[in-house]
Amino acid sequence: MKTKTKTIFLGTPDFGLPALSALLADPFFSVELVITQPDKKIGRKQILTSPIIKLEALKHNIQVLQPMKVKEAIEEINKIQPDLIVVIAYGQIIPADILNIPKYGCINVHGSLLPKYRGAACIQAAILNGDQESGLTIMKMDAGLDTGPIIYQEKVKIDDQETSNRLYKKLSDLAGKILPNILKKYINNELPLTEQDDTQASYIKTLKKENGLIDWNKPVLEIERQIRAFNPWPGTYSLTTEDQVLKILEIDNIIKTTLAKPGTIMEIDKHLAIQAKDGYLIVKKLQLEGKKPMEAGAFISGYSKLINTQFKEAPSSNG
Repeated sequence: MKTKTKTIFLGTPDFGLPALSALLADPFFSVELVITQPDKKIGRKQILTSPIIKLEALKHNIQVLQPMKVKEAIEEINKIQPDLIVVIAYGQIIPADILNIPKYGCINVHGSLLPKYRGAACIQAAILNGDQESGLTIMKMDAGLDTGPIIYQEKVKIDDQETSNRLYKKLSDLAGKILPNILKKYINNELPLTEQDDTQASYIKTLKKENGLIDWNKPVLEIERQIRAFNPWPGTYSLTTEDQVLKILEIDNIIKTTLAKPGTIMEIDKHLAIQAKDGYLIVKKLQLEGKKPMEAGAFISGYSKLINTQFKEAPSSNG
């Protein structure tokens, strides 16, 4: 067998786990080093937690680096002289000094169909905008943000019930299935590079908690997509008349009828409904601040005083 392809893997969350596992299992590749983000304190108890990518690497006795800035790892990368660097959801911009080290360049696995969505929250953007499909893009990185030439793309359908959580897992699993073979074809010059059309690109910013605030003056279909797109992060919520945060976790249906002012909480045929601009949502599951998630029926029974009240209006600047 010919010499293995010396590979360095950069990634942090579980999105990259199937891809790393696939490379570790394929004898064509020799994963020499994994670079991931530093351990972080997580949860109310602020427990110091390692990235899942680090834990997987250590299981296979692979060296792990966790620099605050990836450029701090240049010396170690140069020492390995990798043939290939694979980047998937690492969380930092890779400087040109590193991009130019590997023989076959740095390859990024991106969770959308470039060039349409570049940046951070691309999985959510596809659902939020009502796209019929999303997919994976495997690209050769350059100095720009998600601007490099495309090696390969594979599409997946977005169904009417898709949440970002489901699409995230679908694309993560897909990366694990296709990445090793695509990389082999790329290394063997069997896949031509395709330059991106920058005129078709948009940049998607990192989501913040406030992006989840629902503006009930918007069309009901837009709100329904927002609830699915922002599940689980940053979640979608409104403020009651008593300034309590009420999270909308899951809906059952959309009815294109106007019965009240936008943002009105209603009980219709024993169902919990919330009026939007041009229709209302039938809510399946929700969560009041400080309480556990509950089914709509339990909410109607326990918080009847909120029925026929109206949520506070979202600021007009909310996007």
